[in-house]
Amino acid sequence: MTPVQKAIWFIESHYSSDIGLDEIAAIGGVSRFHMSRAFGAATGHSIMGYIRARRLTDAALSLAKGAPDILAVALDAGYGSHEAFTRAFRDRFGQTPEDVRANGTVPQPEYVEHLKMDETFVENLAPSRFVDGGALLIAGFSERYTSETSHGIPALWQRFGPHFGSVPGQKGMVGYGVCCNFDDDSFEYIAGVEVSDFSGLTSEYGRLRIAPQRYAVFATTDHISMIRRITHTVWSKWLPSSGHQAADGPNFELYPESFDPETGHGGYELWIPIKT
Repeated sequence: MTPVQKAIWFIESHYSSDIGLDEIAAIGGVSRFHMSRAFGAATGHSIMGYIRARRLTDAALSLAKGAPDILAVALDAGYGSHEAFTRAFRDRFGQTPEDVRANGTVPQPEYVEHLKMDETFVENLAPSRFVDGGALLIAGFSERYTSETSHGIPALWQRFGPHFGSVPGQKGMVGYGVCCNFDDDSFEYIAGVEVSDFSGLTSEYGRLRIAPQRYAVFATTDHISMIRRITHTVWSKWLPSSGHQAADGPNFELYPESFDPETGHGGYELWIPIKT
């Protein structure tokens, strides 16, 4: 992976936090100078300008949905006052936060979506193994996404992160990113953990029962920013030529204890349900 691809992953996973150029450059394994120039050449954005734009876009979307407390939105976006937030917001969108909330829409020309990473096939996809998986109870934070909005999944992990290790009934320290409840246009994604039962969970937690299932499992030590390419390769290249068929059920990412969400290193697995 290139330094810029690693930087994009890190920013998309952490932009709601207080991150800076030194930290981003370290993730990419290059100097501040190198990262600044490479990022600008590849994307047309400065790094910090992109982070500010992503935060303001999230804030505008929240306001367009009717968020009642503008100061709370401003603080979430990293601004210390209503005035500073309003000034930055007007500079980007040409409207005040109050205007966007009243209109219920975000001006599109200044709407900054995530930068997409390389989605070409992985040439050295590791051989799969086949596992007869037992029943699982998964609890965590959930949202519905479409293919166009799935870039919001790293932010869901950001929200769930502080709860990891303290979910009522949690079993072990393995993370699960589960895609389930599909329809023609969207799917539910749960950022969560395995639990022994659902009885102690509060309403903030989504929950899912996964029945016993046979899986094709793809393990990798690649950086997490490769996950879109690996997933694309499995579904669009490996599966059609494998002689197997996908089963109609949840598929998931498994993040072992070795995985470090701060750096994106440590390895992970893709579990794809297959028909027997």
